[in-house]
Amino acid sequence: MPHAFEMLAPEVVLDALEAAGVRCDGRLMTLSSYENRVYLAHVESDDAGHVPDAVVVKFYRPERWSDAQILEEHAFAAQLLAAEVPLAAPIAFNGRTLHQAHGFRYSISPRKGGRRPELEDLDTLEWIGRFLARIHLVGETAAFASRPALNVASFATEPHDWLLQHEQVPPEVKGAWQEAYRSVVALVNESAQGSLAGAPQGHSGAIAHIRLHGDCHPGNILWTPEGSTLQAAGPHFVDLDDARTGPAVQDLWMLLSGDRRQRTLQLSALLDGYEQLRPFDRRELALIEPLRTLRLIHYSAWLARRWDDPAFPIAFPHFGTSAYWHEQVQLLQEQITLMQQEPLQV
Repeated sequence: MPHAFEMLAPEVVLDALEAAGVRCDGRLMTLSSYENRVYLAHVESDDAGHVPDAVVVKFYRPERWSDAQILEEHAFAAQLLAAEVPLAAPIAFNGRTLHQAHGFRYSISPRKGGRRPELEDLDTLEWIGRFLARIHLVGETAAFASRPALNVASFATEPHDWLLQHEQVPPEVKGAWQEAYRSVVALVNESAQGSLAGAPQGHSGAIAHIRLHGDCHPGNILWTPEGSTLQAAGPHFVDLDDARTGPAVQDLWMLLSGDRRQRTLQLSALLDGYEQLRPFDRRELALIEPLRTLRLIHYSAWLARRWDDPAFPIAFPHFGTSAYWHEQVQLLQEQITLMQQEPLQV
């Protein structure tokens, strides 16, 4: 049976745009996205007269999010935009940001140009840190009602159980992987001191959980150099598709790379910018390696769940092999060592 996304022919995309009130000149470009399907479309005209000359249309993966969860993402984006945080927020047509056509749900956002940020530049990291603080200042003003939280249950327990129930781990690796899994989850709970166990923000003195970007890796930040005539210089954030509740450090740690000294310098630059606008709880530094560990477990289940999407076997041919799972065991064992070390200090 064909995957749903195989039905997204160019004429379907163009028809969906026109159904929302956007008429395109026929030029479409597929943009990089595995989770959803995203296209750049050049606009001929629009009924409301408030659309730029090119838009990005995102077709949501069926059955991943509920309408309520998608609309919470859109509402968060609108709040950030109102606070002058530079990001690509869905445009409302006839009072709606979420549309349906041909069995797909989709949104339409303005095109944002830019390049990958130069994260080896400490001034760039400081600038990004200021804007992450602005996201979190908005994020802490309210709570998500429908979108999930980042915790051990959602990023480790449930993915682990799903992988085993669907027999995704080869028999020759299963025992070693389960042993590594049990060890890292025990250390996550110990290192995080319960702050990733559920919803600790209700306890006095616990690390706060707020609304986050959720997936703030370098690919979700577009950098506009100074002197550009198209848009303001600096970072522009895209893709709130993984927005969820969690500790603030979740939006920082994926921007760190290299050895311990390099990561310490990078984190220091991020926090130099961040703390100009919002306090940062230094206890969250102990969550960096636990959060990285949870992401590794969740990522394997994410790949497995989407294997019926033709884009995934092409992009990830190594996944599911015995060699892949042996590598996962090694990565989890490395995380054990990292979680037993002193956290980064700045």
